[in-house]
Amino acid sequence: MDRFLRKWVHARVLTVVLALLGIQLGSLIAPAYACGCGAMIPGARQQVGVDREESVVRWDGRQEQIVMSLTVGGDAEKAAWIMPVPHRASVKLGDPELFTQLRTATAPVHRDRYHFWPQDGDWPLVTGDDSGAPFPGAGAPQGVGVVGRQKLGPFDVARLTATDPAALNDWLGSHGFVMPPRLQDALQPYVDQHWEYVAVRLAPDRAGAPLAGTLDPLHLTFASGRPVYPMRLSRLARTPQSLGLYVLAAHRMRTSSAIGGESPRVTYAGRVDTNWGPLSALAKGAPYLTAIGQEFPRPSSISGDHELRRASSDTPFEQVVYDDHLRTVAGVPAWLLTVVGTLAVLVTVVAVFALRRSRRPEPAHTGLR
Repeated sequence: MDRFLRKWVHARVLTVVLALLGIQLGSLIAPAYACGCGAMIPGARQQVGVDREESVVRWDGRQEQIVMSLTVGGDAEKAAWIMPVPHRASVKLGDPELFTQLRTATAPVHRDRYHFWPQDGDWPLVTGDDSGAPFPGAGAPQGVGVVGRQKLGPFDVARLTATDPAALNDWLGSHGFVMPPRLQDALQPYVDQHWEYVAVRLAPDRAGAPLAGTLDPLHLTFASGRPVYPMRLSRLARTPQSLGLYVLAAHRMRTSSAIGGESPRVTYAGRVDTNWGPLSALAKGAPYLTAIGQEFPRPSSISGDHELRRASSDTPFEQVVYDDHLRTVAGVPAWLLTVVGTLAVLVTVVAVFALRRSRRPEPAHTGLR
């Protein structure tokens, strides 16, 4: 009986482990249609995912610019990326150096901090080491208007208007892409607001190779009376999402709400002090840089797009990382010198006391014998 029970328990455990493994594998190979800004659609029976996304919004009060850099992975040999925009957009290639400059400008400041008593990692408390081809076909189904078409490096860019998501679905289908029903539903609010779309066909430089790696940045420009960062499509994601957004404006900026995620946090705020490179050019007329981070543990809770507002003040902020060091004197830990010195003083005092006691004359003894 015990033997049978053990076999049954082992079988149940194995079933659970295999089920969990299947779920994990399924989440790894499932197509990732959503990214922080827009939607990625792979070719038929292929998978594509956005491993990393960096975006910068630049707003001068009348015009908004969004520059995006996507790092993608998967087995798809082609993919379409759709970005909703509130007004007619112009598109060009961005400069990858922009994001290098932004990461440098907003990097945490390292400062030294000294401590007297040993901490974990200091002797003797050491615990271990720290360780592109154009779209095929020429026709557009009724309901979709192609308002612009251009070739930018490996990208084939089309700017579209759509009276309903089904028409956009038909247009994508005629160019070899299948739009999932959930994405069609998510696009409806943009259709209701008469937004337009930027559709980009992504393809690797070498024919037959999977689409992978960091793509050339795309730079979108459109009229905007208020800055907005489209996030609604991210609610389609099946895994937690992270937002890292750079905002260039005349003043420090903030998000108007959390839109269903954790509270947004400012990771950097300050004026751009560089006078060279693409960051200097983009910051002209909008010199205040705000870096915002946010987590979305349940993407399905995302309720809309991020609307950006001026913060109550232009107080600068930067993250500080303290590098802790044990205070030393001539390479010797100060605490050890103090302890040894204190012990030496105590030993000396005891020795002096004992020496004086030994030299004290004995009192004379008197009395009759």
